[in-house]
Amino acid sequence: MDELIQLVLIGKKTATCSSLWEWEAKDKPLRTVGDVWVELDGSGNPVCITETVEVSIRKYNEVDAAFARAEGEGDLSLNYWREAHKNYFSRVLRKIDKQFSKDMPLVCERFQLIHK
Repeated sequence: MDELIQLVLIGKKTATCSSLWEWEAKDKPLRTVGDVWVELDGSGNPVCITETVEVSIRKYNEVDAAFARAEGEGDLSLNYWREAHKNYFSRVLRKIDKQFSKDMPLVCERFQLIHK
């Protein structure tokens, strides 16, 4: 978690995604454009403030290289993104009795850092 927050702070990470199924399982409303968030480090301490600038629902296999690069992780490639997210979703979806699939719906969010 702290590694990801550091990527946000240096401007390398401007996007994130999660499984739509996780949002539905938690019965939480999706983020919307204009939402402002206090981002926390791994210890729960506030680190920065971000604003949601775009939210879209895409299938895993519809995520493109530009979005993968905006996530700011690894070597910034779509191949890295696919492998890392396949591993992540394969692990976390078990908790809600779902399985990874290439056509699973993702909530893809772009954000901007508005305060450090």
